[in-house]
Amino acid sequence: MSNFKNLYDQEIKPSLQKKFNYKSIMEVPKLEKIVINMGVGEASHDSKFIDAALKDLEVLAGQKPIATKAKKSIAGFKVREGQTIGAKVTLRGENMYNFMEKLIRIALPRVRDFRGVSKTAFDGKGNYTLGIKEQLIFPEIDYDNVLKIRGMDIVFVTTAKTNEEAKSLLEGFGMPFRK
Repeated sequence: MSNFKNLYDQEIKPSLQKKFNYKSIMEVPKLEKIVINMGVGEASHDSKFIDAALKDLEVLAGQKPIATKAKKSIAGFKVREGQTIGAKVTLRGENMYNFMEKLIRIALPRVRDFRGVSKTAFDGKGNYTLGIKEQLIFPEIDYDNVLKIRGMDIVFVTTAKTNEEAKSLLEGFGMPFRK
């Protein structure tokens, strides 16, 4: 069982219940899933870019990602409907906690000139989105095998009803918010 799951059950849950005066332990917000999304604009010209992105995501997440396709054609971006334009993976359960621990304890501290993550990237319904500029901050990615440095969006989907509840939940896990 992952350390973050134990941390949530033993420390974060009781402290959130006390802080927000929940009557039932079931009201306490929890992390539902983490969605990692990587846009691959160059995939329209060359399929090896999408293969590289899928491979990178699989190494990071520990499970197989899916290729995302364009919903409609956009001439300005030279994109046709149904064309592969990215990759995403949805993590739940054990994989989700393992990835979050890796992100917070190992990857984010490796970012150069890191001052913390934005406090304003909540959507009003308790979900938080974090943008990462390069996949190289993760130790599993081998620098020599990287075709192109690309960023990704990491979305933390919680059961929290407000931004404040979601922020407290993520702070409990040690998310390094800017002061």
